[in-house]
Amino acid sequence: MIGTQRSGTNLFRVMLNQLDAIAAPHPPHILQRFMPLLNNYGSLADMANFKELVNDVCLLVNYNPVEWDGLKLKPDDVIRNCQSNSLEAIFYAIYNLYAKAHKAQLWICKSMANVNFVGLLENTTTKPLYIYLHRDGRDVACSFKKALVGEKHIYHLAKKWKEDQLKCIELTKQMPAERVLQVSYENLIQNTQYEMERVCRFLKVSYKTDIFNFHQSDESKSTASAGEMWSNLSKPVMNNNYNKYRQQLNSDEIQLFEHIAGSVLSELGYQLDYPQNNTLLNAVQIAAFDEENRQMKQIAQSSMDPDGQKKRHQQNELLKHLKAKDLRKIQCKAVS
Repeated sequence: MIGTQRSGTNLFRVMLNQLDAIAAPHPPHILQRFMPLLNNYGSLADMANFKELVNDVCLLVNYNPVEWDGLKLKPDDVIRNCQSNSLEAIFYAIYNLYAKAHKAQLWICKSMANVNFVGLLENTTTKPLYIYLHRDGRDVACSFKKALVGEKHIYHLAKKWKEDQLKCIELTKQMPAERVLQVSYENLIQNTQYEMERVCRFLKVSYKTDIFNFHQSDESKSTASAGEMWSNLSKPVMNNNYNKYRQQLNSDEIQLFEHIAGSVLSELGYQLDYPQNNTLLNAVQIAAFDEENRQMKQIAQSSMDPDGQKKRHQQNELLKHLKAKDLRKIQCKAVS
């Protein structure tokens, strides 16, 4: 699945997870988190280095704030299922093991940042399918402003949303039609059965009305209990959950978002509220946006609910430790 977070991606994931043929766990963001750290491990041709990487990735998954039910990863099992000594091979092996544990034909990874790693994803004999889920960026911005993750100022939210959509749009143009499907969040919540039947045809799996019971599933309950930003998963589909930005953003914010990302909103079929937008920005304003964004992100992090903090503690501590490996390496070089 590709696109931008806060676009109904967990809703879509737990719906798909209701289908017997599909395993759709909550994502630990393997590629996103480990690609920047790969140099810390040295050559993966060295089996000791590769085993260290596999062990760390398994820890990341096992510490996920939404537990992977039915599978406790063991490094030796992952290594046996890797086609090569590479991060992408680890990624595929782990998801294949999860699908096997759940007797599923397919697995889906909901880490939307995977659009940045298409080269790695394509580096396999089995070519993946891509579902591009998009939502009105102005509503995405409203959701991110209330979430503990991500950018917070409209200027930065618009830039990030636009950047993500352009990558996804480019991918849809490059890939054969049978390997990529575009889904609108607004259509998904208003015409759920039609859209999910279309998705099932694309994936070549049987459609089941069980998708409407997603909010009663163990996966939904587990995800909803992992943090306030996923609490809606305990409710049925909210058919009117769109155009919220008109109540939650002021006119200046809407104009600023459309100034940055209006062309992409239009390309995806969303109507602009200010088509004759003459917003002008200068370096001083942008510097002020940067500072406001930094402060808002700090506030969001400090206001995380206690249960959410507890569930993320092990994974956050692991990531701190993994990043510190690089710092120690730099310090050792400086001393030598």
